Amino acid sequence: MMMKMELKDTVSGMLSNDYKERFKAEYFQTKIRYERLKAFCNRIEAAQWTVEEAPKHDCPFHMLKDQQRAMGEYLHILEVRAIIEGVEL
Repeated sequence: MMMKMELKDTVSGMLSNDYKERFKAEYFQTKIRYERLKAFCNRIEAAQWTVEEAPKHDCPFHMLKDQQRAMGEYLHILEVRAIIEGVEL
């Protein structure tokens, strides 16, 4: 069973002199943040269909979804770049 990575687990990669290690750390930081935002947006959206109360959010939901979309596109770019540059994620 693989342990779930947290942001703190990426610190050494961000401080590495090896650009591939920094690249991987950037990817995993973005992926962690994306997954958290996605789960948050899913809870908000699910609350629209149930009697559950939506999580508190000060930002309009559509803006959160726009951010999620942009982060997903960025992850895709990093994934393609990793293939091109031979970086194993």
